[in-house]
Amino acid sequence: MNTTIATHQPNYIPWIGFFYKIYRVNVFVFLDDVQFSKKGAHNYHYLKTPEGSVKIKIPVKHSYHDPINKVKTNDKGGWKERHLKLLEKNYSEAKYFKQVYKDFESLITPEYNNLAEQNIEIVKFICSKFNFKTKFVKSSELEITSKSEQRIIDICKKLDGEVYYSGRGAKAYQNEENFLSQGVELVYDDFEPIEYIQLNPGFQANVSILDYLMNHGYDWEGYINN
Repeated sequence: MNTTIATHQPNYIPWIGFFYKIYRVNVFVFLDDVQFSKKGAHNYHYLKTPEGSVKIKIPVKHSYHDPINKVKTNDKGGWKERHLKLLEKNYSEAKYFKQVYKDFESLITPEYNNLAEQNIEIVKFICSKFNFKTKFVKSSELEITSKSEQRIIDICKKLDGEVYYSGRGAKAYQNEENFLSQGVELVYDDFEPIEYIQLNPGFQANVSILDYLMNHGYDWEGYINN
């Protein structure tokens, strides 16, 4: 059986497609040492509300070019309490609110060394509740110094990966021949979101995984079987 690898920055409470990517691979690499981006979902995501989606954002302390694992969350302003209040306000009527709220509260309450560490812990916890068998690695542990596409190939080679499961957005700049010439097959993500029961009318796909969990619990098989 071929070893399939995927990579992604450690985002904050990411959408369900992020977890599908993890589900599809043997090894998932958190790119924790890539540059923090205000445009990336490293410190924010969206919740579904009666008025539509609302952004919830973590205030951070960082310098330009800092990698995600050097970015600190600014915990003095009460963002944790605000995020929990928004969850309670918008999901208290959801079927699995009590369980998921309690779990999430326990995940964001501790002090973490950096933003990446916090986000990784949240993702790994949810994956464990989904009973994923995927192995997790942080890119900062691999001591790989190459850049861009070559770095991805080198990550695959270091982890004995024969297949790289890539996001479709990377088609614009990845060269399949470069992967194949170095023994790595390039496969693109085939995820298409399906509608599931949500609170309030109008299905919204690109919201945090917390939306699915609040309404369906940790039932990954139920999502996949649909």
